[in-house]
Amino acid sequence: MKYLNCGDKAVSLLFVDDKEIREINRRYLSRNYPTNVISFSLTEGEFGNINPNILGDIVISAETALRDAEKSDITLNDELAFLMIHGILHLLDYNHENASQVKTQTMKKKERELFFMLKGYEIQ
Repeated sequence: MKYLNCGDKAVSLLFVDDKEIREINRRYLSRNYPTNVISFSLTEGEFGNINPNILGDIVISAETALRDAEKSDITLNDELAFLMIHGILHLLDYNHENASQVKTQTMKKKERELFFMLKGYEIQ
């Protein structure tokens, strides 16, 4: 957060199972399937300026994260760190869905940069 100039900002994290994230995805995004992470910005819309120090909510499916970690042969902690970074970037208006290739690549590059910095890995 500090690296993104958001050291004074807050986010909430909610860890759920696939059933719960599927319901959230269906209810709020009209997508009837589980996913790994969903972000809800609290800085957008009519009341987005009520508390500018709270960026929003990040919901992560622990079940999907575990499957994805196993499939990618990485630790669950690394997968969760990556999903948190991904969610935070969405809260900061980075986008990869229905976005230009440039915006998608910009988000992917920033995710990778932040993840490697956070975990102390060399960027490859």
